Amino acid sequence: MTSLEHSILPSIDDKPRFVNRMFARIAATYDLMNRLMSLGQDQRWRRELLDYCQLPPHGTLLDVGTGTGDIGYEAMRRFPGVQAYGTDFTYEMMAAGVGKLPGRVLPFAQGDTFALPYPDNTFDAVVSGFMIRNVVDRAAAFREQARVTKPGGRVLCLETTPPTNSPVGPLFRLYFFQIVPLLGGIISGDPQAYSYLPYSTVDFPEPRVLQHLMEQGGLQNVFYAERMFGAVAIHVGTKVA
Repeated sequence: MTSLEHSILPSIDDKPRFVNRMFARIAATYDLMNRLMSLGQDQRWRRELLDYCQLPPHGTLLDVGTGTGDIGYEAMRRFPGVQAYGTDFTYEMMAAGVGKLPGRVLPFAQGDTFALPYPDNTFDAVVSGFMIRNVVDRAAAFREQARVTKPGGRVLCLETTPPTNSPVGPLFRLYFFQIVPLLGGIISGDPQAYSYLPYSTVDFPEPRVLQHLMEQGGLQNVFYAERMFGAVAIHVGTKVA
């Protein structure tokens, strides 16, 4: 880790508190910054993530690290018979997402990624979007997601990949590490948060390594699809009885 990364990224012990406070500060502008950071592609990735869920007609979906509920609301919009649920560590993020889809309720619950507030074998699919990079023990997070998934159900992860993984790495790094913090500072008034978010991808596992972490979490038949020239990946695993 360089001295710059060390000054931006929190220590392992301080990471949960740091991440919670950071997301609380930027909750009001989080959705807008997601659109800008992804060049408008993040919603398309979420739709593809939902296609991989293979939800039954009246299935249930849990979005872990739901933020303002983008994935959960999109699931209910696209599949009217599906009921989605959202859980997040940060209350302010969920509060900002209440009522985003008129006529449909997304039940939010504040909870710890490592101790989800749901019984075993509850959901047909459990997903996360841009969340797993913020946890310390990623295999344990996947193990907990698998616990609340029904046998035969899927656990899915949408995440950015390390910047060097992309063929357009230099361009990506310029945008992600220079322009995004500048935009984030202007729009949210919190340049520190939008310096952390790009740098949180630097030591994030490459897709093949993340695949192994999902397998360590008890999932089988894990595969992934890369998007945006390898800058983003969707991982899919199955909970076997």
